[in-house]
Amino acid sequence: MKIKEVIILDDASEDLEAGKLFYDEREFGIGDYFIDCLLSDLTSLKLYAGIHNFHFGYQRMLSK
Repeated sequence: MKIKEVIILDDASEDLEAGKLFYDEREFGIGDYFIDCLLSDLTSLKLYAGIHNFHFGYQRMLSK
């Protein structure tokens, strides 16, 4: 199965920004680490494409 694109929903994008701000309020720079970790998870989709469960018609991977 080839992945054509990764879709980040608007709600998820807002959650990412809120998460970055949350962590930066605790210690400057931690928000960037938070975003870097999530971007790493997105990059891993190339390796694990097609193994995720479907949720509302899309394959979904949750970050840990």
